[in-house]
Amino acid sequence: MVWSSAWLAGRAAADDVLDAMQVWAERHELEVADPRAAELTELAANCPVPFTDLLPVLRRLSSPMALVLPAPGDPRGLDAGGPFTKAALQAGEAVVLPDAGIGLTPRDVDGLLRWHVHHLVSSPVIEHVGLAQAEEELTTAVRDSAAALAELQVANERPDADDALRAHLRARPPLNWPDGMPGRSLRVLQRADEVAAILSLANADDPGGALSASAAAHRAAALRGPAAAVRTARTAAVAEAARILSEQPNRR
Repeated sequence: MVWSSAWLAGRAAADDVLDAMQVWAERHELEVADPRAAELTELAANCPVPFTDLLPVLRRLSSPMALVLPAPGDPRGLDAGGPFTKAALQAGEAVVLPDAGIGLTPRDVDGLLRWHVHHLVSSPVIEHVGLAQAEEELTTAVRDSAAALAELQVANERPDADDALRAHLRARPPLNWPDGMPGRSLRVLQRADEVAAILSLANADDPGGALSASAAAHRAAALRGPAAAVRTARTAAVAEAARILSEQPNRR
């Protein structure tokens, strides 16, 4: 979404967009999932096409885009239970073009990342959260979660916690961002990555059967808050970056 916004503003070439996407997969494909989506995009349904075919569609539709990161119990940004909602929940991520009535979901198919284009059965509500609010919510959620885990006496102290965190972060593929990417968005994304890594390590250290059913439920609840805050921070950072890149064109 950030790169497509940069391309639409003339700050990046189509090849730049494709090169940046290779972090997630070497090959990307586009497939329109239903006849209504085909009508809206003017692309053939159920027939894989090069991902670059999406770029002129985005220019023609001229619709704002929103990154959504849904999770069970957190359907923010999705439509009212249509095929798009099901696919987005399975993927854990999607891009919505609410004014155009379409949404895109990724699915890995043997190393090929296939992007399915769905029509939306209803107009999703896109929640706008400013970066300052997202940062504050992330900090608050981490603090509250730590306090809850300490009260449950299940916050394990790992002697190698710092090394494990750094190793986890190094394992993530380095992302490439377009020229003009705002530093504040990058900072929030980095902080969200750090918290997500901590949550991943915490889940890996789940004591499981060592906890009572009640304590396990409370532990899971304590970790849900930071996980939701990570999703909010990431969507807010991407939205702000896309806005700034779109409003500061640099035509090539």
